[in-house]
Amino acid sequence: MLFTLLQVPNSLDGLLTQYGSVVVDFGITVVTFLVTFLLLYRIGKSVLVRATKKALNAREFSSAVVSLGSSVAAVLAVVGAVAIAATVAGFPAILSAFATLAGALALGLSFAAGDIIENFVAGIFILKDKPFTVGDYIEWDGNDGIVREINLRVTKLDSFDNEQLTVPNGDLASAVVTNPVANETRRVTFDFGIEYGASIADAREVILDEASKIDGVLADPEPAAPVTGLGDSAVVLNGRVWIDPAETGAGGVKHKLVENVKRRFDAEGIGMPYPYTELTGEIDVNSRDITDAPPADD
Repeated sequence: MLFTLLQVPNSLDGLLTQYGSVVVDFGITVVTFLVTFLLLYRIGKSVLVRATKKALNAREFSSAVVSLGSSVAAVLAVVGAVAIAATVAGFPAILSAFATLAGALALGLSFAAGDIIENFVAGIFILKDKPFTVGDYIEWDGNDGIVREINLRVTKLDSFDNEQLTVPNGDLASAVVTNPVANETRRVTFDFGIEYGASIADAREVILDEASKIDGVLADPEPAAPVTGLGDSAVVLNGRVWIDPAETGAGGVKHKLVENVKRRFDAEGIGMPYPYTELTGEIDVNSRDITDAPPADD
């Protein structure tokens, strides 16, 4: 059996003679890596971050998206600097290990933080596309509220009961969101039912007159009250008014319209019937003389 014995130098001169070239080569490699990395990182970070901010600002992204994009650009600068510096310095093993580690981390994060990533991406699209902005009243999936804050992961809203709603951006991005205040005008409607014997013209005149007296109702488009249905017990007129949602609340206008029209209908004798059922037919009642009935058994 052959044994190879490693001889350890017992003096400094011997140590330098045996391992000096290895130490020098390793030192040169490390210095080359560090210098290359620092140089590439400073240049790459400066260029990437500046270009990212310029591109995002040119497309009018929000400050939150610009900040996130700048952070991602800085991380990419670090990754790129490490990869290039390792190649230049001759560290293929480090580069290979770094790539393997980065892939494993990316795969793990994709499984562990799938919902978080989805909400972040949805937040970016919400901030870019602007289906709603802070201060808008929106409706989605049977919920509603006034938008108070839009973050990258969640959107915060206030309900009409002054309750705070925190909604993941992924839910809003995948739902049909109604924004009643997005346009310059909004229509407010309410169905008024009148008796079949009442005058449609008189009822329409009352609705239009009361609508024109409400603050915030626009003259153009002008209020209208067409007949939209013939119910079981009433003729239905749909009162329609237009408002500027940025200046006037729809709820307040509707409440005033309903109350004022009801008061005028009562004053002018225009009936507003409620559903009822009328039974027709006859009942035949036959009676017998109880004296003709047989005696009951005890």
